[in-house]
Amino acid sequence: MKAESETQTQKAESTELDQSSFGLSALSFKLKIGFDGKRAANNLTGLGNYSRSLIEQLANQFPDNQYLVYTPKVKAAKQIDAFFEQPNIELKLPKTGPFLWRSLNILKDLNQDGVQIFHGLSHEIPLAIQHTRIKSVVTIHDLIFLRFPQYYKFIDRKLYEWKSRSACERANQIIAISEKTKADIVDLYGIDPAKITVIYQSCDDSFKSPFAKENLSRIKATYKLPEKFILSVGTIEARKNLKLVVQALKEVDEAYKLVVIGKHTPYFKTVEQEIERLGLKNRVLFLQNIPFADLPGIYQMADVFAYPSFYEGFGIPIIEALYSAVPVVAATGSCLEEAGGPNSLYVSPNDAGALAKAINRIIESPQLQKEMKAKGLEFVQKFNSPVVTQQLMDCYLNMFSQ
Repeated sequence: MKAESETQTQKAESTELDQSSFGLSALSFKLKIGFDGKRAANNLTGLGNYSRSLIEQLANQFPDNQYLVYTPKVKAAKQIDAFFEQPNIELKLPKTGPFLWRSLNILKDLNQDGVQIFHGLSHEIPLAIQHTRIKSVVTIHDLIFLRFPQYYKFIDRKLYEWKSRSACERANQIIAISEKTKADIVDLYGIDPAKITVIYQSCDDSFKSPFAKENLSRIKATYKLPEKFILSVGTIEARKNLKLVVQALKEVDEAYKLVVIGKHTPYFKTVEQEIERLGLKNRVLFLQNIPFADLPGIYQMADVFAYPSFYEGFGIPIIEALYSAVPVVAATGSCLEEAGGPNSLYVSPNDAGALAKAINRIIESPQLQKEMKAKGLEFVQKFNSPVVTQQLMDCYLNMFSQ
């Protein structure tokens, strides 16, 4: 088992692109692919961004196919409107009414529309789809609700477990977004590893090009960003472990401040109390509701990106930081080494001293900064959109050859 685990880690941290499945594109033919569009049509962050990005990349890279997005309702928002304006992406609303539609009645619509593949983008697929001719795929992002049940309400945890376990058992193919998530599915649900394909996520293309100096100057002035800062991005909740970054900040050069971008939860009070206790009020800047268009610019001005989360399914903010040429310090214990690669630094999520030492090591060494930026940019290419989109299409096509 140890040898197998080491092999998985080496594979995950490798900068080599997996070419094993790339030859299948020659088999490509026109497909009608249906998606669970609840998140794509209603969420402006997180799984909404993931869903829209995945479908958009497929539509751009494989424009001959039809991409049907099924949702009982649609939120009025600029980015959602733009998503549905693309020529080969089609919004599909219930023909039979919204009650139980996503779980059951959607099957009638899928059959009438001639859908060949249905992809549940977040942990669930329709009940009884396994009894139809439609091939089904489910993406599992993480099983954190089982690994860290204390962060979830009992009823939510049970619902998430039932939906995701059922989907894994019934789907033709499972996509895990990291090797760690794949290992959790095998360990906690007893699923055959051969049924699970690891396909990493990318991030929005806006993170992949440097901003013009004038744009950076505007962003810096708008948000009153400090000259030198450590950046933390993510919901301010206990699992993300922002308190550890605050504790580490006390031991970091006073010229460096901490900029935090993320939605507040009750855990914010705990962080606030720690800032007060350590006398760091003047060194921490909280930003909320940042327009997505400005976010890459903030990354690009950061000196270090800190992400000591206790547990993640993947860690897209790390990918965003690497594309932005920012050195990364993350936590051991989940999948963050997969996202950050062999040239980022990693510390225990319980060791503030180690985090401070890692941050200081970076800011005190221009040579290390240069090396981490260059090697991080090289590593992150394995998550580039054309690569993961091709892997996804190959996964779809593989189901027809089984």
